[in-house]
Amino acid sequence: MSDRFDANALANSLAYQMEPMRGVDGLTTRTREIPRPGPNQVVVRVRAASIDRRDLMLMAGTYPVPAEPGVVPLVSGAGEVVALGDGVTRAALGDRVTSTYFLGWIDGPQTQALSWRQYGANHDGWLAEHIVLEEDSVVHVPAHLTDAEAATLTCAGLVAWAGLTKPVAVGAGQTVLTVGSGVVGLFAVQHAKMLGARVVSITSSADKAERLRKLGADEVVNRTRTPDWEQAVLDLTDGLGADHVIDAVGPLTLPKSIAAAAYNAQVTLIGAFPGPPGQPSADPLGGKYLAIRRVAVGSRTDFEAMNRAIAEHGARPVIDQVFPFDRAVDAFRHFTGGDPFGKVVITMP
Repeated sequence: MSDRFDANALANSLAYQMEPMRGVDGLTTRTREIPRPGPNQVVVRVRAASIDRRDLMLMAGTYPVPAEPGVVPLVSGAGEVVALGDGVTRAALGDRVTSTYFLGWIDGPQTQALSWRQYGANHDGWLAEHIVLEEDSVVHVPAHLTDAEAATLTCAGLVAWAGLTKPVAVGAGQTVLTVGSGVVGLFAVQHAKMLGARVVSITSSADKAERLRKLGADEVVNRTRTPDWEQAVLDLTDGLGADHVIDAVGPLTLPKSIAAAAYNAQVTLIGAFPGPPGQPSADPLGGKYLAIRRVAVGSRTDFEAMNRAIAEHGARPVIDQVFPFDRAVDAFRHFTGGDPFGKVVITMP
């Protein structure tokens, strides 16, 4: 084993832990020894972490995979490799890295078994001064990104990328519709522009509309002013509809997303917001030939492909606000009640 721990640093490391079913009130801190890596593991000194909606679902007990009591939360983060276990070849001391969402999903189709093991759920996550990663989970971050920016990629960035590139990637000149201006929607706008698409975005306010345009959206429809936004999308595409739809809201907006989609379009449902009760039992596709799928983030191979594109285009994730480590609870409360535009990030001392 090799390491580059600071000889003057304290022997202990601080971490947050969560108790499922208690929400943010179940988030507390604990002091532990700085972890040491086992074979084929690395220890990372965490520089920044960010909050995803799935983290709140884990705290509330509404996520499909239950959280382990006392687990360190957050699946998205970035830092510096400070210790290597025996046999590690995919990382070196000093590397700036993040991690995969799932443990063990390297490439190919996901299986139910691969979907179960997740950082921040049943393996300690990034809301700590140090994290232990399996070597196969290590992903190097684009060099031009700050630590805070790099800490946003694992969940929201990658799920948007997978939605636009699999099973068939968006092509130059196609129209992508993004529904919702949460972090997944923002990444979808950026990724779609990198892939050469025309982007039409749906949002809820004039301020967000302007910010989406600055991010790269070619057209923005304010759903508050235009409740029948699906018709507006059809009008903007000469009646043809969007070739790809990234619905980052969920069942609540799915009927309109379908109505705004082109013949033989691809509709990717990413959002986890619940739909209204009493959904009609009629054909939800409205008679159209299109594919609707749910995506579970992506593999390590997907992650590395996204990072190459981000590096090539010099893209930067959108950050709403940064909180220090000792104000992590405030960060969660801002995420839930502050209507953030972009990622909420927590930085370490």
